[in-house]
Formats: sequence, C-alpha cells, structure tokens
Amino acid sequence: MMRRKPILRVTSKVFMPFILIYALYVQFHGDFGPGGGFQAGVIFGSSFILYALIFGLHDCKLVLPATVLEIMSALGVLLYAGVGVVSFFMGDNFLNYNSLAHDPLHGQHYGILLVELGVGMTVFSSMTLIFYIFAGRGR
Repeated sequence: MMRRKPILRVTSKVFMPFILIYALYVQFHGDFGPGGGFQAGVIFGSSFILYALIFGLHDCKLVLPATVLEIMSALGVLLYAGVGVVSFFMGDNFLNYNSLAHDPLHGQHYGILLVELGVGMTVFSSMTLIFYIFAGRGR
C-alpha cells in the first residue's frame, strides 16, 4: 500500500508543482521554440498520472473529476475549431490567423497561441481520461 511509502508521497508533492510549471512553460513558449500544445498536454497529464499512481485513483478523481476532464476535452476542440471559424468569418481561409488582429504578425501570434492552448487542453484531458479508464478497470 502507498500509505507506507512516505518518501514517494513527499517527493511527488514536492515535484508536482514544478512539473506543472514546466508544462505551462512548454505551452506558452512553444511558438518560439520546441514544444507547444501536445507536449505541454502530455507533461501536464503526466503530473496527474503521477499523483494517481502515488495517492490512488480515487484521490486523484477527487482532485480532478472525470466530468471536468470531459468538459475540458470538448472545450479544447471547440477552441481549436473556433479559431478557424473566426478567421473564416473574417474573410480569410479556415485557420488563417492573419485576420485575428490588426496586422498579420500579431494575428499569427494570437492564432498559434489559441490553437496550441486548445491542443494542450485536449491532449491533457484525453490522456488523463484514458488513464482513468484503464486504471479503473480492476483486475
């Protein structure tokens, strides 16, 4: 039982905020260098999977319920598609970010930021939900 593993429990509590901060760093600096929504979503999800492995699936579901993850997954897809729809209704092609701001440079930046945020939300929530499903199956 994990209750008898205090070193793992304390270590995971210490490292989890740093993992989450690193995921946010990868998310918001993905348009300037390597990284982005997919990588950040995987890192963010891995922190909650670590929490579930150490403290148990039941406690992890109390912290982050599956219904929240389902809603977040849908919102991520809607954000991604919504950026394309907005650019489409502004007179450009679908997912052409030039129309999202007063000049194309800022439009590209806003578009990439919003699309990568949608991808990150979807990947994080989907990966964590898949873990919930497999871990909750029983033996």
